[in-house]
Amino acid sequence: MVKRLIASLAILMGVIALLGAVPASAAQYDTTYSHYLQQPAPAVPAFALPGGSFSLHVKEGVSVEGVQAVSVLHGPYNLEITGTSGNIVTVKVPENVVPDEYFLLIKTNKGTLVLPNGLRVYKQWPKVLRVAWVSDTHVTSSAKIGFVCGPYFQRDVYQLEKMCSNPIPLHSVVATDSAYTYWAMKGVDLIINTGDDVDSSNDLVGYNIIYNIMEKAAADGQTHISIKGNHDDPPTIYKQIIANPMFYVTIGKFLIIGLDTGGDRGWPTMDEITWMEGVLKNHPGYTPIILYHHPYFFAPRWNYLGGVITGLDPSNDNDWKELENYVGNYWKGNLTVARRFLEDVVKYNIPLTMSGHIHHDMYWRYVDKEGHVHYFLTLTSTGAPDKETNPASNPKHSPTWYGTNFLLVGENGSVEMPLTPVDIQGNKVRSDFISVPVPQEFMVFRHNTDFGTAVKFINELNHSVSGPITFTIPAGAKIDPKHTNITYTVLGERQIGNNDYLMVNATVPTGVSQIVITKGTDTEKPVLQIAYLQPSHPKPGKTSMIYFTAQDNLGIRDLYAQVLDKNGNPIKYGKVDKFPAEVGSGKPDNTFYTVELPPLDQGTYTIKLVAVDFYGNKAVVTKEVSIKNPTSTSSPSPTTSSSSGKSVCGPAAIIALAILPLLMRRRK
Repeated sequence: MVKRLIASLAILMGVIALLGAVPASAAQYDTTYSHYLQQPAPAVPAFALPGGSFSLHVKEGVSVEGVQAVSVLHGPYNLEITGTSGNIVTVKVPENVVPDEYFLLIKTNKGTLVLPNGLRVYKQWPKVLRVAWVSDTHVTSSAKIGFVCGPYFQRDVYQLEKMCSNPIPLHSVVATDSAYTYWAMKGVDLIINTGDDVDSSNDLVGYNIIYNIMEKAAADGQTHISIKGNHDDPPTIYKQIIANPMFYVTIGKFLIIGLDTGGDRGWPTMDEITWMEGVLKNHPGYTPIILYHHPYFFAPRWNYLGGVITGLDPSNDNDWKELENYVGNYWKGNLTVARRFLEDVVKYNIPLTMSGHIHHDMYWRYVDKEGHVHYFLTLTSTGAPDKETNPASNPKHSPTWYGTNFLLVGENGSVEMPLTPVDIQGNKVRSDFISVPVPQEFMVFRHNTDFGTAVKFINELNHSVSGPITFTIPAGAKIDPKHTNITYTVLGERQIGNNDYLMVNATVPTGVSQIVITKGTDTEKPVLQIAYLQPSHPKPGKTSMIYFTAQDNLGIRDLYAQVLDKNGNPIKYGKVDKFPAEVGSGKPDNTFYTVELPPLDQGTYTIKLVAVDFYGNKAVVTKEVSIKNPTSTSSPSPTTSSSSGKSVCGPAAIIALAILPLLMRRRK
């Protein structure tokens, strides 16, 4: 009977997960761009000036009947369809459009598409492109967690607890959302994501999560472009929800080309190179930026962090043999393609290529025989803990963290990273960190329910962060100023599709702060249930895990465990006496958590779980455990009690067993 119940619960949870992946606006609008378009897409927008035009590349059998552009602050504007040629529909932007980042509402013979990040309208074309850069976000519906504290990063919480009193579990979803939120607040021209948008290419829920992150960024007024990585391969779901793996766009005189380096392949095909050459030939006088996932130059035995190459010509056989020493093993899998690509970099004077994949910052400056400078830049992971730690696990290793970056790219081909100077000694790079500590030191924890929206900010930068931020809210919800301690001004509110958005101009101070947007006062405390301890009888000097569920009608702000000795005093491990809870999944409706408990001496202890919501309502549950040597006589299983004195019995444990696979952390 129990086995059948566990199986039924597991199946039910799978069905709920799939239902959760259906867009909320499915009743009235379709948010799947690939039902209608090749381009633009949620990660590849169109660009235009007021009075200018852009193109919709529609799918076969789709006819466009009307197009609107709307943002939280501006519109809606009815756009004029000025012509159709084959599958290309030309759309004119009205002269009176206010420059902004717009959702497109495209009415067709097959339904109405809501496309966030559909159109960016500039007042005038930028002469210098201000680019924020993220990479390897690895968003997942399961668990993908590292631990941060200031500049420190560890995959093992016990390592961090020796250095910090407040280790923070950072899930890939939170890390990615934090990075997009930060750069949207900073107001850059463009966010570029160089691949591995999700952790697993078959994770439909994960793709919907990053779609929602991109959607919020678009509502913030932030334009973004993303390419595919090896974890997005095969790109079956990627092409349905995010974008096509190969594309190009123009922003004034800037030409951005996205290439697909495949999954295990690691380089673009010759067909892609030929296609790229055609695009470059058709855009003379443009400043090209090439995006691909696997880095081109990568010579860890020579210098892991990169370096400077000068005067070598890939079209010269002798020079090419020397250049091969710096080409990474990924691209070295097809040296014909690798050589042709570098020849194109020289021929078309491509000043900048951007990549990810290795989860570490890397900087290469290649100066060709004519003296033209070409930058091959690689970014650390923004959202995955699969990387070297800081401090490094080995003194010979190069540490890293959760990072992003900021670039200034000029029409003349100049490339600057003003926030991250690079130390070059001789011809080798010596800088471990060539990235900005976001989200490492700036985190945004969002909670969305039918009752309201609550957001916790952790800002460990040495300055406040100001700018626009948009929240998806339930209809009728308002900011509660009594429980909001960031400075804000409401800029606007609008329904787009079936979602209600509220935009504020906010200043997030250093430290911990919050904003609360609700339909009323929250008087309900969180609900906690302990499922079980693993192992059920911890041994002296060994670590253990406690599994439990936690939920609240608005959101839990603080969730942690304490271990009390027989006198009720908190046990400290390193600098920590409040052990942080880790989410069991990346799903927005997650209610499953774990806490890693430190090794304890023989004795009797009380595990105390504490949950505090955004109104200060507090829930506490406790569990007594006896830690004995394996040779000791076993005692009856301990009971679990709550602050109200009620025991937590069998059903919670059964549920916990059903969700155990979701709770197991995946680590490389």
